[in-house]
Amino acid sequence: MKGRLITIGDIHGCHAEFAELLEQLEPAREDRLVLLGDLVNRGPDSRKVIELAREHKAVALLGNHELRLLKYRRTGDKKYIKETDLDTFEKLKSADWDYLEAMPLTLEEPEFDVVCVHGGFLPDTPWRKQSAEVVTRIQVVDRDGRPCKRADAPGAPPWADLWNGPPFVIYGHTPRPEAYRRKWSVGIDTACAMGGSLTAYVLPERKFVQVKARKKYYP
Repeated sequence: MKGRLITIGDIHGCHAEFAELLEQLEPAREDRLVLLGDLVNRGPDSRKVIELAREHKAVALLGNHELRLLKYRRTGDKKYIKETDLDTFEKLKSADWDYLEAMPLTLEEPEFDVVCVHGGFLPDTPWRKQSAEVVTRIQVVDRDGRPCKRADAPGAPPWADLWNGPPFVIYGHTPRPEAYRRKWSVGIDTACAMGGSLTAYVLPERKFVQVKARKKYYP
């Protein structure tokens, strides 16, 4: 692969910030643009984010927010979603749903020995064999070795602290004020919808590009 691998953290409906970041990055035809899931919900316009992603031929990975919407669409069962998801659900058109349905769980770039994923991986299981429930949701690993949200296992170590590659993993999902750098991973969800910033990580330069959120869209 010639060109750059451009990865972007959780956009969460923040279309203006996404557009501004793309302007700064100026993706060329030979570049690969990878969005790390959670394109939707929380921010002002999920549909515009998906439109922009399609325009730029971005590969978007499945995040837990897309997974929720897809499960609700398939089953009609509200146990899969939060009330705040319904606003997005009602606005999406058939082309948007096609885009969500086509989202892969992971993206491997052997040239850089990198794997992109939304949430992360359990450290002691082959990454290719891990389920959507794990890789879209994991934040920490509890004392029994189970994948958990931070809120459900306070004090448990982030999965990234336990991950010894290869491969090097680029992921989103766990919002932090700054990118979370480890020897074998980098987390680039910098909480745009919560008033933080939207972050891109670019290879081979290993460069971060950021735009500040215009406001706090989500508490």
